[in-house]
Amino acid sequence: MSTIRGHVRAGGPGWLQGAMTLGGGSAITSLTLGIAFGYEFLWLQPIAMLVGCVMLFALSHQTLSTGERPFYAMRNHVSEQLAWFWAIAALASSIIWGFSHYPLSAGMLEEAISVTTGFDLKGEGETTQREIYLFVLAVAVWTVCAYTVWQYNQGGRAVRLFENGIKILSTVVVISFAWVVLQAGLQGQINWAAVLWGLIPHSLPDDTFGVTTLMAALGTAVGINMTFVYGYTLLNRGWGRGERALSRYDIMLGLVIPYLLVTTLISLAAAGSLYGVEGTVQSRLSPHLAGAMFADAGLGDFAGRLVFPVGVLGMAVGSLVMHMLTCGAAAKEMFGLADDSLAHRLCCLLPTPAVLGVFVWTTMGPYVILPTSAICGLLLPIAYIGWLVLNNRKEYLGDDMPRGARRTAYNGAMVLCIVTVLASVAYSTLISLGWI
Repeated sequence: MSTIRGHVRAGGPGWLQGAMTLGGGSAITSLTLGIAFGYEFLWLQPIAMLVGCVMLFALSHQTLSTGERPFYAMRNHVSEQLAWFWAIAALASSIIWGFSHYPLSAGMLEEAISVTTGFDLKGEGETTQREIYLFVLAVAVWTVCAYTVWQYNQGGRAVRLFENGIKILSTVVVISFAWVVLQAGLQGQINWAAVLWGLIPHSLPDDTFGVTTLMAALGTAVGINMTFVYGYTLLNRGWGRGERALSRYDIMLGLVIPYLLVTTLISLAAAGSLYGVEGTVQSRLSPHLAGAMFADAGLGDFAGRLVFPVGVLGMAVGSLVMHMLTCGAAAKEMFGLADDSLAHRLCCLLPTPAVLGVFVWTTMGPYVILPTSAICGLLLPIAYIGWLVLNNRKEYLGDDMPRGARRTAYNGAMVLCIVTVLASVAYSTLISLGWI
């Protein structure tokens, strides 16, 4: 136990990855799996995380062994075009995600304020006024995120403070959803036998909506923007060869375990309380509506309309901060910006226009999240194939290139991950075309 506590205290970059993946995409995907499919596909997100975990292990080994920044490693040792495509995809996806995360953050903050103070602008005839209110809340969230990112970019103590804050935030998120599931379990709403069966892969979705959800799980477990920024958080922390083993523990403790706990807990709560409830799936995917329905299903206002929204708010805010850091890292590499320069700081704020998403959220709603997540899943092979090539480049890794049985195991695991992602892309394409 003392060893685990030591790894938690020493770690950091893995927790930042956890904060990034536990965003609105993960929340909506988890709700979808529970609302639309019950316990059937509980295995999907653990498999998606396993794929991402293997590839992040490879990236951390490569970056910490060489000390070379990932963009330049990809450009100099694989392909300049692939490196640019990777950076642009990471930058674009981080900006696009903001259009769902700021409305999500504002909506969850609004819900928490409504429950605690009674102040509510959701009534009919208040649409414009409510949108302005949500915009003010979104700007407040943006201010917190921007200040945090600018402090982080100063390096040193600010990095450690930010990472410790993320650890606390991740713990709060896990506890929030554990409370919701505990309440559902006490109400007898969880079928534990079905849960165990749902954790075992035994079926695949057979329609376009189901396949989109499958691709969304791949895209939100470890997204294309996460693959880009991770190497830079390792280097910003000052880690090197001596932290290679620590980086693997850090990924497990900061990313894998929180992700599996949170996504499974959300899916369990949704499956137990909302699966089979009358109404279309899309009309019930908004976390605000889900929270209200959790309350109506017997969990009460505290669990459904306060604890659940606070958990989602924590997920969204942590993710927004990491999106800003990704934009800054990508722009810095593409345009040769100096660390923490004014231009670098401004590039971190590229997702800022996304605060306007609150004015179109009622039309876009959660509809934008699943397709965006699915597109991120389609882009993953860009990074994965590049890392596989780098793993076998002697001129890049030198004596740190895996050899013998270790090399076979590394390559085999990475190839299996790539095949899994490509197979899911092919399967989703065939379903979309109606050929299956």
